[in-house]
Amino acid sequence: MMGLFAGWMLVLPAVQAGDASAGADVFKAECADCHSIKEGRNKKGPSLFGVVGRTAGTLPDYAYSDAMKQVHWVWSPEKLHDYLSQPAKQAIPGAKMKYDGLDDPKQLDDVITYLGTFH
Repeated sequence: MMGLFAGWMLVLPAVQAGDASAGADVFKAECADCHSIKEGRNKKGPSLFGVVGRTAGTLPDYAYSDAMKQVHWVWSPEKLHDYLSQPAKQAIPGAKMKYDGLDDPKQLDDVITYLGTFH
């Protein structure tokens, strides 16, 4: 029985569904100075409208760093969780984003769920 339980643990997603309402507050505190959730509205960083499922560095009207354009990541919830949980310069050396990372897993789940509502 323990082996079956351990097998289930291996297939559980790394990212849990968060609370989009709480994620809106996290977005305002952590992201909104540099990013917008409005389609086509870039700030220092690109618009995060439709970011979940987008290939990194491909928004046509934003000047990404060469490092970001070369990662070829698709921003899945798991990839966003990994990227945002560490300093951006560590996740993608040479990237322009100046962010130290968010170390609260619940806040990460909440903000990623919030971002997933914009598409």
